[in-house]
Amino acid sequence: MPRWTVSLLALCLLCAAGCGRVVFRPNGSAAAPQPVTLTADQQQQIAAREADLLRRADQLDSDNQELESLLAQSRQQVQLLSDQIVATQGQLKATAEQLASAKTDNSDLRQRADKLLAANQRQALSVGFAPSSSLLEPIELRGLPGVDIRPDGDVIRVTLPADDLFYTGSSQLQPTGERLAGSVAAQLVQAYPGRRIGIEGHTDGAPVVSSQHPTAHHLSVAQATAVYETLRRAGVPATQLFVIGHGANHPLASNGTEAGRQKNRRLEMVVYPDSVR
Repeated sequence: MPRWTVSLLALCLLCAAGCGRVVFRPNGSAAAPQPVTLTADQQQQIAAREADLLRRADQLDSDNQELESLLAQSRQQVQLLSDQIVATQGQLKATAEQLASAKTDNSDLRQRADKLLAANQRQALSVGFAPSSSLLEPIELRGLPGVDIRPDGDVIRVTLPADDLFYTGSSQLQPTGERLAGSVAAQLVQAYPGRRIGIEGHTDGAPVVSSQHPTAHHLSVAQATAVYETLRRAGVPATQLFVIGHGANHPLASNGTEAGRQKNRRLEMVVYPDSVR
């Protein structure tokens, strides 16, 4: 509160206290004002009131400044919250777009896997093979420890551990796995020229959590297809190959132990006695 306002209030108080008076005469003329005389107590009271008014004015100024500071802080907080809301809305929109794109990609991958499986099945039925009466003899694979080869009826079955071929739970070949599959295929093609070769994928009984491979069958087909592509790049004709995904339907051991599940996770190259025409 300005100090002149305080002085004016003090003057009003002085007048109200009756410290001086103006006498009007009957003829209407005003007498000269008598000088105002203040006692020491009155002067002390006026000084005390003026000091109290000044103190209240200073307190009001201080409170007003504090309120203005709080208001400025509140405005800053409101602006900050508004900016955070806008940023969060942008992040939610981007996340929703990514989720929609991922769902579309997942649907496309499923459709591609289903089409590839159907195409491989049609190819296996349509390709002509010349019958052969000679039984196949198993060979000894050179420089391929851990790879099992054995006769199984009239076919030769070569088993490769999936853990040595693929990254865990995926159909992506490791660099060493691609070289391993290529080496096995090269020796089989050399030992059994023109023979039909089936590429069969097998998984364990563990649930599949990948969005690209929603079921064990999808994963086994994708793994067999990855090896099929490796053999094609190595020069094996497509008419000599076909792909099958068994999922977890043909375990070699119990899935109740890790050792059993590791044995069941495998890829098999099966050489048939029939020759491609």
